[in-house]
Amino acid sequence: MVHSATAGTGSPAAAPAPPGKSETLAEYAARHQLSVSGARPGLRDYLRQLWGRRHFIVAFANAKTRASYSTARLGQVWQVLTPLLNAAIYYLIFGMMLKTDRGIDNYVAFLVTGIFVFSFTQTAVLAGARSISSQLNLIRALHFPRASLPISFTIVQLQQLLISMVVLFAIVLAKGEPLTLKWLLVVPALLCQFVFNVGLSMIVARFGATVTDINQLIPFLMRTWLYVSGVFYSIATFTEDAPAWVRHALESNPAAVYIELIRDSLIESHVTIPAHTWLLGVGWALLVGIGGFIYFWRAEERYGRG
Repeated sequence: MVHSATAGTGSPAAAPAPPGKSETLAEYAARHQLSVSGARPGLRDYLRQLWGRRHFIVAFANAKTRASYSTARLGQVWQVLTPLLNAAIYYLIFGMMLKTDRGIDNYVAFLVTGIFVFSFTQTAVLAGARSISSQLNLIRALHFPRASLPISFTIVQLQQLLISMVVLFAIVLAKGEPLTLKWLLVVPALLCQFVFNVGLSMIVARFGATVTDINQLIPFLMRTWLYVSGVFYSIATFTEDAPAWVRHALESNPAAVYIELIRDSLIESHVTIPAHTWLLGVGWALLVGIGGFIYFWRAEERYGRG
């Protein structure tokens, strides 16, 4: 399907002459400035369209947030209860039974922070994988940049995290940690994690749009990622006897990086993190955020087809 670049000017235009015998359809379209309907726009135009839909993105995210637990009796209380219940289970198994709390002064604050921060990335990835495949009716009915969907779903997870952070702050304070100016560093840390999550969400959204089985695989991948991210143990303590490259690889893992940045901001007794941890946090955000966006954009015209 093609449309004319001169359509909609308000003045009647004569019907273009059909292509001659020696003229191909492509040459005919170029002569009359016709373009393919639904073709992927250039990256700059795509960004401009996405910015123009910013109100739709926020409104869609707000609607999703309100609807998330609308059928549950406790409603949005589950946004806080779920990570808290996970933290209680991990404390029982890993803190009390397996004694992974060695080398950690304030293990409860350490554990709860890790659970809440990792859950932000986990839920963003799970939602992102379904953001295209679960919205096919919307995609086929309306024309809008498809990146709006994984961005909206990630905003939903951010909104839910911000509610949970109030409880996290209360737990950290209740466990004896002082309120200091360093807590303000939580804001740039969460901003970096949000950009990282958006990029990662777009990557899995493109996979999920064509390979629906990825929704069955992702929970196993996320569980493995959880175990290597230092959520309920200190990476430095548990890699004391391991080769240096193992410790560096685990500490450079993006989930571990964002967890450590927020732990260092909230928990005064936490072991001071290396200065390059902030560089890793910004680097992962830019690499995955920009790379994921471009990767998603390159398949723009294929979402909702078939």
